[in-house]
Amino acid sequence: MMPNSTPLTKTPADMPTTDVASTPRKATRAAKAAIPLHATPPVAVVQRDLNDTLKLQRAAYLAHPNPSFEERKADLLKLKAFVLDHRDALVQAISEDYGHRSSHESLFAEIFSVIDGVNHTLKHLKKWMQPQKRQVDLKNFLGASNRVIPQPLGVVGAIIPWNFPIWTSFNGLICTFAAGNRSMVKMSENSRRVAALLIDKIPDYFNRDKLAFFDETGDVGVEFSKLKFDHLIFTGSGQTGKAVMAAAAANLCPVTLELGGKSPAIICDDFPLQTAAERLLFAKCFNAGQVCTTVDYLYLPQAKLKEFVAAAKQIVKGRYSSLASEDYTSIIDDRSFQRIVGALEEAQAMGATLVPLIPGPAWDASTRKIAPHIVLNAPADCALRTREIFGPVLPVIGYKTLNEPIDAINAGPRPLALYPFSHDKAQIEHLITHVMSGGVTVNDGILHTAQHDLPFGGVGESGMGHYHGYEGFVTFSKMRPVFYQAPFSAIKLLYPPYSTFASKYLNFLTR
Repeated sequence: MMPNSTPLTKTPADMPTTDVASTPRKATRAAKAAIPLHATPPVAVVQRDLNDTLKLQRAAYLAHPNPSFEERKADLLKLKAFVLDHRDALVQAISEDYGHRSSHESLFAEIFSVIDGVNHTLKHLKKWMQPQKRQVDLKNFLGASNRVIPQPLGVVGAIIPWNFPIWTSFNGLICTFAAGNRSMVKMSENSRRVAALLIDKIPDYFNRDKLAFFDETGDVGVEFSKLKFDHLIFTGSGQTGKAVMAAAAANLCPVTLELGGKSPAIICDDFPLQTAAERLLFAKCFNAGQVCTTVDYLYLPQAKLKEFVAAAKQIVKGRYSSLASEDYTSIIDDRSFQRIVGALEEAQAMGATLVPLIPGPAWDASTRKIAPHIVLNAPADCALRTREIFGPVLPVIGYKTLNEPIDAINAGPRPLALYPFSHDKAQIEHLITHVMSGGVTVNDGILHTAQHDLPFGGVGESGMGHYHGYEGFVTFSKMRPVFYQAPFSAIKLLYPPYSTFASKYLNFLTR
């Protein structure tokens, strides 16, 4: 999901030096607060805090393994109350972690999305929790019945990225708590201020045996991924995802991996170019392109390249007057800034044309802001074409026939998202069936991720498993099959020693 995700060997939390399981909650919080923002506790302290917290949550789960609807509702309402009570502080902390993050983007993508997600889940949770009736083979099991009963798994671990720290952590918690579980959450090293706020304030809403947040201080990620969770969800880069999955495999811990990749858009010849440009550029510029499902590159008819570039210049100029705009977000850190600038300079040196879409300087190292760029004629082997960009840069590629983008996309790893633009239903259906991706937004960008009743997840190298909405509830539940035998069992007629009746009956069943 993020090219510069923290390597697993450098990943989780701030650790108190006292025994979490035996220390009062306020004292534990005070111990954490006393650790400076950039302190690195010894590995042994990290291991002890993580293991003690897991033992605490596991014991609480075993003592009360199936919370009622009312209990789950109360947990969900606490999540909602937390983001409402600390709305402004969360927005400020996110912006400080970024250097600058548009407050409107944080309110929409982080705060509102959590509130809306809780509301959606509460509306449907009682139905989701009901046992499901399943069919019975009456020939052999007359009078018996089948049910699938959703039950909590236990303790769910979550490794969270920096780009949407509240949305990704709390959306996972919505699904986790709806399913009746407990959770340990490891924040990113680039979300230190957000993590500090969560670690300080969440104990006012949840006991540690229900929910615990951990900061990334240098060794937490590798230790966190080694824990014997009942399920582990990771959001980040494919490289780190492989390491997380390998560590989880030692415990046979099931994983949900939300990774990323190069998600393409395809504008077909029939779709209005101005409308496509307006929608695509909103998706591309949102959070300065630091979105796992953003439009990574664009295919459009060769004859419309100049028209698209002209439209893009007008659209972006009208939205952001300069790099100093409060509405435009910074790149998360110096390493990411240099990586994106380096990729632009490499493409230009290889013959590509860079088209900055904001007047003034193309980038500013002091604020880590990079103007949205269109890149034309980017060579197929340059970084912009081969690696996930995760920034406000859009390579645009002309095509003559629709088979060209289809073949090119299918030649690479399966993307997390696909964005086809056409009013021709047959053409859209052709693209959906011939290009596999994690999800699809038709005639727009990224908005399928905002639909609470759609599952979210990748395929192949862009991830595995789903969450959001009902699918999230299922992911963090054991959908437990239960067979209820009737007072009289017809199977008794097939007990050994096998009789003539058994032979005749089996011949009847197997004709």
